[in-house]
Amino acid sequence: QVQLVESGGGLVQPGGSLRLSCVASGFTLDYRAIGWFRQAPGKEREGVSCIRDNVGTGSTYYADSVKGRFTISRDNAKNTVYLQMNSLKPEDTAVYYCAAARSGWCTDYDYWGQGTQVTVSS
Repeated sequence: QVQLVESGGGLVQPGGSLRLSCVASGFTLDYRAIGWFRQAPGKEREGVSCIRDNVGTGSTYYADSVKGRFTISRDNAKNTVYLQMNSLKPEDTAVYYCAAARSGWCTDYDYWGQGTQVTVSS
């Protein structure tokens, strides 16, 4: 069964940190770019970060709103991608999704996870 499963969400105070994980099963992430997206209530889904495949040197991309605070990384041996989120703000509150692209480029995603809730609140 092909699936992506996110974990690591939760409730954290402003300024805190969380690390999200995205584990793939049923297929390999080796030659795929992986993106993280989020959707807050009443808002459209937005791209947060993406990491290209190793052929693309694992280049990373970030939305301006998270640059300097979030770090994306991948462990191909574990078929897992991570999103380290530091200095969290209330506006980071959303459901976070990971998605696998059809290729090593950060576009055209065909597999999506079910999402994990991140709530930043005091």
